[in-house]
Amino acid sequence: MRTRLDHLDLDKQIEEKSEYREKLRGLQLKLLHAQRLLQDSAKSLILVFEGPDAAGKGGVIKRLTERLDPRLVRVWSVVKPTEEEKAHHYLWRFWSKIPATGQTAIFDRSWYGRVLVERVESFAKKEEWKRGYREILDFERTLVDGGAILMKFFVHITKSEQLRRFERRAADPYKHWKISEEDWRNRRKWNEHILAAEEMFVRTNSRFASWNLIEGNYKWYARIKVMKLLVKRMEQEFGAL
Repeated sequence: MRTRLDHLDLDKQIEEKSEYREKLRGLQLKLLHAQRLLQDSAKSLILVFEGPDAAGKGGVIKRLTERLDPRLVRVWSVVKPTEEEKAHHYLWRFWSKIPATGQTAIFDRSWYGRVLVERVESFAKKEEWKRGYREILDFERTLVDGGAILMKFFVHITKSEQLRRFERRAADPYKHWKISEEDWRNRRKWNEHILAAEEMFVRTNSRFASWNLIEGNYKWYARIKVMKLLVKRMEQEFGAL
C-alpha cells in the first residue's frame, strides 16, 4: 500500500542558482512585511518542523528567518527533555515557548516527539503515545483558539539521500558535530519512523492545523516551497503582501 510520503515526487528541484536566489529574495521580503503586520495584530505565529534526520529542516528555518527582525522571532531546537521536564507532563515544557501576541516561534522538532521518536524508541508506553494524538489536537486547538496561526511542515527525503548527507557530515570536520550515534540508530529504524509519521498525519491532520508535506531531496526546492506556503497563509490572514 502506498503511503502519503510515497506519493511525494522527491525529484522536484530548482536547477538554476540565479532562479533560486531571485525567488528567495522575493519571498523573504514578503515574509518581512508579514512580520510587521503580525506585530500589529492580535495574532501570533507558530511553525512546527518535523522530518527524518538530515532532511534539511535547519536550512529551511535559517533561510526563512535570516531577513526577519530577530527581536520578534525565536527558534527552538527541541532535544531530549531535562530531568525537570521529564518530571512533568510532556507538553509542559512547550507552554513557556509559545510566542506572545505579535511574535513568532519556530520549532525544529516539537511535541510530536511523543508520537514519533518516543513511540519508536519505546520512551513512551503504548497507552501514552496513543493518548498523545488526542492530547496534541486539544493542545493545538487551544493555541489556535487563543489567536495563534499554526502551520506544520514535514520535510521528507529518501533513505539513500539521508545516507549521502550522513556520510558528508561525517567526513566534514566543520559539520561533524551534526552527526551522532543517535542519528545512525534512528536510521536503522527507518521503516518504523515512517510508519509512525504516516499514522501521525492521519490522526493529527485537522482543519485548524493541517500537515504540509515538503519534498526535501533538493534543498533549494524545499526552502522555496515552505516559504511559498507560509506567504500564502499569511496573505489569507492579512491580505496581499
